[in-house]
Amino acid sequence: MKELLYLKDEQIKDCIQLLLYAYRETFSDPKDILKKNSMGAAHHRTLHLIERNEGISVNELLIKLKITKQSLNRVLQDLKKMKIIKQLKDNNDSRRKLLYLDQIGKKFYNEVFQSQKKRIFNALKDSDSDSVIKFKQVLEKIINGKK
Repeated sequence: MKELLYLKDEQIKDCIQLLLYAYRETFSDPKDILKKNSMGAAHHRTLHLIERNEGISVNELLIKLKITKQSLNRVLQDLKKMKIIKQLKDNNDSRRKLLYLDQIGKKFYNEVFQSQKKRIFNALKDSDSDSVIKFKQVLEKIINGKK
């Protein structure tokens, strides 16, 4: 554990590699489900954020995804055509468009989630609670760019 106090470039490279592999494996689990519905990673990320942030505005989604309006529009059009999401006007501001999963979308998202759940569940279940809490804290620091 003492070596963590003096993180060297090789240790950081190893950590980046592990993050890459963890991402690759976790997001390859639902690949077949997405592919058979003519969807890709952008659709998956969008669905996940809409499910986790019910009623999210298009602008808020753009900020969370860090993509262009044009890229998001293509994905949203696909999801609307498939009746996976619905877009409603905000009651307080009709210029704002709020996004929700439709019934088909909730069912589809659950199928995708179930394909990923086993890997994450088993990793968390096989870890002690302190490790899980610290792991989440480290991930949050990576996301937020804390130094």
